[in-house]
Amino acid sequence: MDVREKARSFRALHTNGPLVLPNAWDPGSAVAIEAAGAKAIATTSAGVSWALGVPDGGGLTRAEALDALRRIVTAVTVPVTADVEDGYGAVAETVAEVLAIGAVGVNLEDSRGGVLVDPAEQADLLAAAREAGGADLVLNARTDTFLTGSGSPAERLADTVVRAERYAAAGADVLFVPGLVDPVAIKELVGGPLPLSVMAFPGAPSVRELAELGVVRISVGSGIAQAAYGLAAAAARELLGAGTYGALEDALSYGELNDLLR
Repeated sequence: MDVREKARSFRALHTNGPLVLPNAWDPGSAVAIEAAGAKAIATTSAGVSWALGVPDGGGLTRAEALDALRRIVTAVTVPVTADVEDGYGAVAETVAEVLAIGAVGVNLEDSRGGVLVDPAEQADLLAAAREAGGADLVLNARTDTFLTGSGSPAERLADTVVRAERYAAAGADVLFVPGLVDPVAIKELVGGPLPLSVMAFPGAPSVRELAELGVVRISVGSGIAQAAYGLAAAAARELLGAGTYGALEDALSYGELNDLLR
């Protein structure tokens, strides 16, 4: 499947959904996710950052992010969409290289350093990404209104509605609202100008419940990476403390993981 076919396939997954996107951060996690049955893979900037020894939210350089993406895309056969944070200061160049690498979508966020940017400014960024990516690019417009926005839940929802309208007009395909799990708010946004994507976590509604609410795309952000590092910490504590190995029982076998990367 060439890049254009992958792009068409990825876009179609949003209409036959919900599209469930486990998030990878390196080739090993990507092939494990593909082998588990994922129809597409999203990257996580947090996971990529941590694997490279830097904090999320500005620790990655554009070159590092794209190099990690290249290795992930090369390792799998399913479509990949890239978390490119705020575009790394050169969104058109970033999007062009994402497509050249072979990924078919990008996720662009509207906060900088934990502060929401003006929706008009973000709309300009999204419009530049759309122009650079053309019709094939699936443009996921992330708004952090429920993560970093201020005000009451009703005020955050109202801000989200305004941003959804701006971002749709700028050419976004999907509205991504991490931190949003309230069914009432989800139902209101589902009726808006863009299909809705959310980030799930323990305690959030199940995939089935989110689908019944009308959500078309579900990811877990840095959750799988956090779980993997949590397992590393738990296994180390067990080994150094009790001197036992129970935390390792559910590991992929050496041969299985090695073969997936051949």
